[in-house]
Amino acid sequence: MSDPIYFDYHATTPIDPRVLDVIAPFHTHHYGNPSSNDHLWGDYAETAVKLASQQIGQLINSNPRQIIFTSGATESLNLAIQGTIAALSPRNQLPRVATLTVEHKAVLDTCYALARQKRIEHILIPVDKQARLNLDDLDKLCAEQLDLLCIMAANNEVGTIYPVAQIAAIAQSHQTPYLCDATQALGKIPLDFDGWGVTMLAISGHKCYGPKGIGALIVQRGHRIAPLFYGGGQQNGLRPGTFNVPGIVGFGETCRLRASEVQEDEWRIAQQRDRLQTLLEAQIPGLAVNGDLKNRLAGNLHICVPGLPNGAIVARVRQQLAIATGSACTSGVEAPSHVLQAMQLPSDHLEGAIRIGLGKFTTDDEIDRAAQLLSNAISQIRALL
Repeated sequence: MSDPIYFDYHATTPIDPRVLDVIAPFHTHHYGNPSSNDHLWGDYAETAVKLASQQIGQLINSNPRQIIFTSGATESLNLAIQGTIAALSPRNQLPRVATLTVEHKAVLDTCYALARQKRIEHILIPVDKQARLNLDDLDKLCAEQLDLLCIMAANNEVGTIYPVAQIAAIAQSHQTPYLCDATQALGKIPLDFDGWGVTMLAISGHKCYGPKGIGALIVQRGHRIAPLFYGGGQQNGLRPGTFNVPGIVGFGETCRLRASEVQEDEWRIAQQRDRLQTLLEAQIPGLAVNGDLKNRLAGNLHICVPGLPNGAIVARVRQQLAIATGSACTSGVEAPSHVLQAMQLPSDHLEGAIRIGLGKFTTDDEIDRAAQLLSNAISQIRALL
């Protein structure tokens, strides 16, 4: 039997072996605490953290001093949202926070919780059937005075890419702080934090061939946030706790590699994605492709087979092919995707939706094998039904 195929790159990516090589010594030899500045071990760790900050800053065009290291994008998003609200001056009116209906659960659930606690007024921004937003409507909404705008760079299910530069310009024109969740975009599409004027940017290492357990929140100077945790002065007190030096070093090396390889990699991945889509459309009658087909992540292919339960398809191929019925954060939840619901897709499309994610290590042979596995599985299920 051939090796199983991994096509769930939106959930997580395999770590680049070159990154692993850079990380290893910081577990064994260079194990110092960067906050311990009384000896060489601490000095070496501090230097390594500074280098990683520079490498990350170069990829997204930000000053290294703007970077706050976290455990991942979920913590970064919570720090950005809760920290922004907590830092606001007291007033009679509830702070107004607007989010896309298709944001990641880390954004939506945080805002739902704050709204239940009567700490914010939560406004949901609708999208169309391709998960796109209307910039004119966004401009009108920002004109009504928002305390925080949350719009992602790229959707984690259907892959739709959002015009971050234009969104940031609209937000700036109304002096609205703008939080961009760039978790799925980092190392795949251009990001210009300072040039575009984004207020806060959330990123994570394990979505772009780096280690798990490390992320960052980049914050523009002048934007005030309050910490979620207390107990140390690290990172100006905004995220206290011992630095995850191996993770930070790995994150930095990941960003260095992506900066030099992203264009070639993403072009090839897009070619593979288009070939897989062509094969599936030819072999599976009635197949539909979701999202904005002109502006989507290179590795994203979100399909649905109307009338067929997606769980049955995934179950039939799970030993040979890793694909998903939705976002990893909702795995095991017996409910249609909130993203597809927000796109107002027909109910039979919701039930038959499958997310396929390709990446840097995907091979052409895997494309052909996956197309055959899926078409065979769907034919067998249709025969049974």
